Amino acid sequence: MEEIRVVGTVTEIIYQNPDNGYTVCEIENEGEGIFTATGYMPYLSVGESVALTGRWVEHPDYGEQFKTDSYETVLPTDESTILKYLSSGIVPGVGEATAKNLVAHFGNKTLDIMLNNPDRLVEIKGISPKRAEKISTAFLELQSMQGIVLYLQQFNIGASMAMRVQKALGRNAVERIKDNPYILSDMVDGIGFKTADEIAFYQGMPKNSPVRIRHGIRFLLLDAAYSGGHTYVIEDTLLEMAVKRLEVTKEEAAEGVSSLILSHNLYAEEYDNGRRLSLAVFYSAENYVARRLASMSLSLPQYMPERDEIEEIIAKTEETENITLAEEQKAAVVTAAESSCMVITGGPGTGKTTIIKTIIALMHSLAQEIALAAPTGRAAKRMSAVTGDEAKTIHRLLGMKPSEDEAKFTYDESNPLTADVVIVDEASMIDIQLANALLRAIKPGAKLILCGDADQLPSVGPGNVLRDIIASGAIKTISLKHIFRQAQESLIVMNAHSINRGEMPVLDCKDRDFFYLSRRSPDIITQTVTELYKVRLPRSYGIDAISKIQVLSPSKKGAAGTIAINKELQYAMNPPDMLKTEYRYGNTIFRVGDKVMQIKNDYDIIWTRENGEIGTGIFNGDMGIIESMSLKDKVMTVIFDDREVEYPFTNLDRLELAYAVTVHKSQGSEFPVVIIPIASFAPMLMYRNLLYTAVTRARDMVVIVGRSEEIGKMVMNNDQHIRYTGLCERLQAIRDMIEEEHLGKEN
Repeated sequence: MEEIRVVGTVTEIIYQNPDNGYTVCEIENEGEGIFTATGYMPYLSVGESVALTGRWVEHPDYGEQFKTDSYETVLPTDESTILKYLSSGIVPGVGEATAKNLVAHFGNKTLDIMLNNPDRLVEIKGISPKRAEKISTAFLELQSMQGIVLYLQQFNIGASMAMRVQKALGRNAVERIKDNPYILSDMVDGIGFKTADEIAFYQGMPKNSPVRIRHGIRFLLLDAAYSGGHTYVIEDTLLEMAVKRLEVTKEEAAEGVSSLILSHNLYAEEYDNGRRLSLAVFYSAENYVARRLASMSLSLPQYMPERDEIEEIIAKTEETENITLAEEQKAAVVTAAESSCMVITGGPGTGKTTIIKTIIALMHSLAQEIALAAPTGRAAKRMSAVTGDEAKTIHRLLGMKPSEDEAKFTYDESNPLTADVVIVDEASMIDIQLANALLRAIKPGAKLILCGDADQLPSVGPGNVLRDIIASGAIKTISLKHIFRQAQESLIVMNAHSINRGEMPVLDCKDRDFFYLSRRSPDIITQTVTELYKVRLPRSYGIDAISKIQVLSPSKKGAAGTIAINKELQYAMNPPDMLKTEYRYGNTIFRVGDKVMQIKNDYDIIWTRENGEIGTGIFNGDMGIIESMSLKDKVMTVIFDDREVEYPFTNLDRLELAYAVTVHKSQGSEFPVVIIPIASFAPMLMYRNLLYTAVTRARDMVVIVGRSEEIGKMVMNNDQHIRYTGLCERLQAIRDMIEEEHLGKEN
């Protein structure tokens, strides 16, 4: 059917979806009279003149409508429509009264004045120069936004994403995109290389364009970093990936690599297994972390007490805390006192917490300023509870500042932390970029103590920091092996260690804290998990399910994955209710009372506390409860522990239901009760330290529901995903180099 074009003025907005811009409105047209138009037309307002392209259709209930395929706005030119347009409130700062004054003074030139001569707005009584500037800026932003929406809608990029594009690229976003479409995947969170590629092809860019190849190689390296944790890729492997995924020749890909190396966007290093290629951000981070740790490892702390003084403080702490430290624990405390940096690693029940508490007591006795930190809010809160001292997230400790899609910190080399001792728990979760930021903020002469379980899953982000540090042998490391008697009473602890050794856990003990329920099919597994969560565990143990029980699945997908389980648990725990507001975003229904999780770091989102404190930053893995929701204002309020955050509906892609979460998302957290569904998931998810991590997230009880043979497969599968990282070798090489320099000076 041939498309036609109609022009008219918007007289009423009947419906508008804020997420994708789908609109139902009434248009007044001289030839057609008033008619209904439908389609994706974001940011339309009553009074706007529009040119619509589409076709007439017959709706079975509402009769004839104009189905819009594309549209463009045309600013009104006569006084009456300009008044109607501005009175609609479309321009922030201009209400009905101001609109009347503007049109009365400037007539049909009002909009032209607002765009091109905003300084003249002060001719209106009550409009100051500052207000005039705000009105003009808002109007320019609106025109820019509509232009961006109009351009991007042809590539199926919706209104909410267009807002991010404008925020990242500014008013001249369309011109910048036309000049280089790949700026979208580089600078706009949520737009990938594939989408940028489609725009580039639409604009006529060939597949073998040097610009496309350079951006494509960068995309492949970033994809390897954030999906596989790699900080480098072997050149031959990268070239093979480029040939296959970018559909270019090996020679063209090699030219792209050379160009990136010459521009210092990529670094190449020769090794026995081939040339390693690293993006500049990971190369510089690994080098700095290696240099700083190597230097600290060979330096004595600013204040080092005598051994007798250390032993005396340990004895006093044992008496005060009513504990007796084992020899390996005492050795760890002594090492902490006598070293500038160290690692304490061990599984559950091996006494890490006791060591940290003793080190804190020792440092307090020596009048040292201590900073305690952990990668996540939950881990920091737990650290505070067990030590009695305040612990912060690493981001908060470093004074994170709002910044578009990346972390910027107050504390760095030029403005270091004042702490004499920095102790970090759950260090296995630290990725290379966060390690880089942390070490840049530690003042010269200060002490760093990293504590964590090296057998846990590695960080979500790139790198394998804790394992690389331990493997390097360059940093003093205390590996705790002894399981203490009290911990031996916990089957959670004993089974965790069995799993870690490659031994089958005890599944048939019914009177302790580790339970197994045999279920065969994924559907029955999910049904049993729901019964446990809603009825059996709360009734048997008197616990609140939402706050005390967490389901941890190896997978998002499948009948026993988090997506399916979340739907079941949401219906069981928080069913639809006329008194509860709900909102559908994509395939997810969010409802007041739901348990949700942040799934991406958001460095500039604002939170508040009851005491009036205001801060920024909600991070990947933070869990909260939807407290309220306004469909009118298109916003929901989520409570994360003691922080309150408002989410515009346009930002709901950063939240997901959290009655069930993946094991990877649970890192750094501890839950009173953990339910683990085990079905036949994808082979890449069925390995030992994933099961080990899931079990060790529980404090009081573990319930595994599923197939024992699948548990056995996971226990026996120790083929962890290899992460290609360079920190271990860099740390060894730099420490050797520093030692040689010291020896040279002495000789």
